[in-house]
Amino acid sequence: MGKLIWHELSRYISLTASVYAVWASFWGFFFRKFFWDFIGGVLRSPGGLQPSPKFAIFITVIVKFPIVQILTMVLGFTMVALEYPIPVLKGTAIHRSIALRVVLLIFQAAGTVLFYQGTNAALWSLIAAMFYIRALALREKMEAAIRDKGRVGEA
Repeated sequence: MGKLIWHELSRYISLTASVYAVWASFWGFFFRKFFWDFIGGVLRSPGGLQPSPKFAIFITVIVKFPIVQILTMVLGFTMVALEYPIPVLKGTAIHRSIALRVVLLIFQAAGTVLFYQGTNAALWSLIAAMFYIRALALREKMEAAIRDKGRVGEA
């Protein structure tokens, strides 16, 4: 049996979660819903559940203007470019940084958990972040990134 390489597993999970976050953001443009609107909401007969006035800022940035969806889509594309590296990033210190990926995944999870379509992306982003933290605890190095340092555009 081989030894599990945690940063490779988390890379695949992160790539999947980031693509899912981009896709969820796309659907979030058309079907805007603040996921946590049921907390403190009022149930009315004609109209259903009305969110609490305390969540007015979230209703504004998610439902009225899709700011959270846009930021999540940009962050998802950034994570895809980092995990499946574009030639400009390949071999750089940004590409080799596991700590940066943990921070970006936590921000991605915090953004996607706010709107309804992004809850699965938030869950998988947190799982990938936990696996990257495990890789950091085991002091894993990204050997492929170190080996390819300085080689841009080669297959």
